Formats: sequence, structure tokens, C-alpha cells
Amino acid sequence: MKVAIFHDYIGAIGGGEKLVLTLAKGIGADVITTDVDMDSVVKMGFDDVKIISLGKTLKLPPLKQIDASFKFAACDFSKRYDFFIFSGNWAFFAAKKHKPNVYYCHTPTRAFYDLYKVYRENQSALASLPFIIWVLLHRKISEYYLTHVSSIVTNSMNTQKRIHKYFGRDSIVVYPPVDTSRFEYKEYGDFWLSVNRLYPEKRVELQIEAFRKMPDEKLIIVGGYAAGDHASGYAAGLMTGLPENVTLMGSVPEEKLLELYATCKGHITTALDEDFGMTPLEAMASGKPTVAVKEGGYLETVLDGVTGLLVEPEVSSIVKAIKEVSSDPQRYQEACINRAKEFDVSVMLHKMRAMLVP
Repeated sequence: MKVAIFHDYIGAIGGGEKLVLTLAKGIGADVITTDVDMDSVVKMGFDDVKIISLGKTLKLPPLKQIDASFKFAACDFSKRYDFFIFSGNWAFFAAKKHKPNVYYCHTPTRAFYDLYKVYRENQSALASLPFIIWVLLHRKISEYYLTHVSSIVTNSMNTQKRIHKYFGRDSIVVYPPVDTSRFEYKEYGDFWLSVNRLYPEKRVELQIEAFRKMPDEKLIIVGGYAAGDHASGYAAGLMTGLPENVTLMGSVPEEKLLELYATCKGHITTALDEDFGMTPLEAMASGKPTVAVKEGGYLETVLDGVTGLLVEPEVSSIVKAIKEVSSDPQRYQEACINRAKEFDVSVMLHKMRAMLVP
């Protein structure tokens, strides 16, 4: 069976991109997308996956999102493949012409639904009105194309609830994979690690402010943002007035990221109601505990007091947890490694293969 996976665009390294490329490699599928940053693909170690680009999108929000939606709605690969998988916010616009299909929904478009106010508040006065108009119109069109999706798979029980709330549809949970064979423990070093896109909902400012209050601890933040997303202003703000013990590294090659996981003291993540969250599992696969906010998908992966600590999204709570874990990070090691194995890539591939019914 020939399978194609449609994904919005492959730019900044994130959990969605890792899942799509891991799935494509595992089931021998081709990836069809718009923008492709091959440097990111190589950094992630997936240069052997066949990627077809529908062409570059306009790099200005919301024109980028509209352009991607149009490209997916207009393309036609129906004669070249037997089954289709959609991933992302816009790729399922191809569903009308491409059946049978399944939509791996990372989340209903958060700017349209649960994080609409957060995104609106992060727009400049000039960009606010176009943003409002875009959401009102594009959301209706998006919901129309969603009716052509045959079935929905999602990444967590947390997102499953969102899908039912906003789409009124049922979905099956298939957790994203972590390739545990690629991760290793080397040491508990002198720094904490944060890995995330620099988007407002990631609340990276909480991490920065917490470490500002702990000058004896170090934090390395890995991640960037894609051109044309509604995040450039937020990212620029993070870079202003950084304390000396916090380093923004941007995107790094996969080998470097694996080394950081292997040598960090622990991992921190603070995203607002995170869909699922791959990074705690990647840290656990390296034997490292996670300090995560007590909400969203983290409740399904982090075992409080066993593989790390779950805290309130407050600077004081984060500071207290970092200090507690730092006193003896090794006590979490065995539990972390065992927990990560429950989400190994082999588990996800087995479940997704079962979905490929012509």
C-alpha cells in the first residue's frame, strides 16, 4: 500500500514534525508539504524520507496560513497513493480529494479556539484587525474541509477532549513516539534544559524569570520559530534582558540535542495546556527528570514525584521544584527510563499501521 502524509510545513523543529517524519520512515510513506527547511530535516536525522513540496508559502501571517490551506485544497495526488494521513492545521484541506484518509490531529487550531484570546493579545494594534477577520473566515472554511476527514486520531486524552468540544467528533488516542534507542544517560551536568518553539503558549518567560531568581543554576533553551508565524514579536521579547545564567541557543542539530539531554541536570517545560508534549519523554529516555506545569498533556506523561515534579504555572513554584530536583536528580533515573519505554516508537507504529485500511 502506498501511503502519503500531508503536513502543513516543515520549518522549526517540533514534536509534530518529528512525529510525521518518524511515521513516514516507519511505514515507508512519502511526506507532502509546502515549505521545507531541509536543514531542519537533516538536523532531525530524517534526510532519507521522501518529501514533496507544493511550493513555498507567503511569509506573512495570516497569508502564510491561507496560502498553505489553498495549496492543500488545490493539489491532487489521489491517483498516486492508496491511503492518506493528514497532520497539522491546514493539511486536511486536502481531504476532499484524498480518500480513504485519517487525520492525526495534534490539536484543533488553537488560534481559532482555546487560545484565541492569547494570540489576539499578542498581536500589535495594526495586526489585530486582520487577525480577527482571518479567524472568523478561515475557521468556517476549515470546519467545512474537516467534514471530509474520515476518522480522527489524536495525541492525548487532553486533545481528545478539545476535539469533542470544538469539532463535536470522536477520536482515537495514539500517543506520539519517542525513539528510546537514540537517547542515553551520560551525567547530571550543571544546567537545566528547555526544548520548545518560541511561541506565546509555551510561556518561556516563566522559565526565564524563575532562573533569574536562581543565579546559581543555569538554563539552556533550545528552539526557534518559523517565518510567517504569529510568534516573531514574542520571540524578540524573550531575547531582551536575558539574565546571564540563561542561554537561548535556537535550533540545534539532533546530535547536539541528544547530547544536551544526555548531559543536563533536568528538563523544564511550561506550556499552557500542552496538547501532549514530547520533550518530557525525551528527557526521561535520557534518565532526566522533568519539572512541568500541572496541566494539559503533561498529566499523562509525568508521574509526579516519580519521574519529576508537576507544579503550578508560577515562578515561585518553579523555583521551589528546580531546587528540590537539583538536590538529587539521580533518584529519578530508573523510573524515567522505564516510563519513556511505554511511549516507544514501536508502540505508535503498531497502532498507526492498524489504521491503514483501504
